Amino acid sequence: MLAQEAARIIVEQGLRDYRAAKIKAAERLGLNSHGYLPRNAEVEQAVGEHLRLFGRESHADLLRRMREIALSAMELLASFTPRLVGPVLSGTADENSSLNLHLFADSAEHVAMQLADSGYSYRPYERRLKTSRGRGVTPNTFAGFQFDHQGASVEATVFPVDGIRQAPISPINGKPMKRADRKAVEGLLR
Repeated sequence: MLAQEAARIIVEQGLRDYRAAKIKAAERLGLNSHGYLPRNAEVEQAVGEHLRLFGRESHADLLRRMREIALSAMELLASFTPRLVGPVLSGTADENSSLNLHLFADSAEHVAMQLADSGYSYRPYERRLKTSRGRGVTPNTFAGFQFDHQGASVEATVFPVDGIRQAPISPINGKPMKRADRKAVEGLLR
């Protein structure tokens, strides 16, 4: 019940912080937020169920459109071997979701120059992600660029070129993030 309420908050209010959504859901249900809270994977599953139940055709249309925009953005940034990640890939995207790409480059400045040369204005950001290197899991900071493309907000996080071999750890399930190349996204659209 707590996961379902958190999912409703995430979808209807556009709240992207799963922990905050779980605490808000516990408060709304009159539960102690210091007790058991569902895992992020349970909330993610509930988000998917909520969208399938209440979104139906409109959600399918939105997801298709976002995946088409993802393909276009991936073409724009093709020289950086883009991979689609996050809610647009998993099918839990809603109208408040950004389109998330992982790019691979020797330098983040190369991505910034490509965006500027293509006429895009962008906002730089830093994203802290956990990666599994050697024996442990360590947090690392990666540069990224947020820009608008065909009416969607795109967040492109830049990894070193060899970062394509190992995806960062998902905050949802603690496993390596699922990534999709252009061919896989085309397959989703079929």
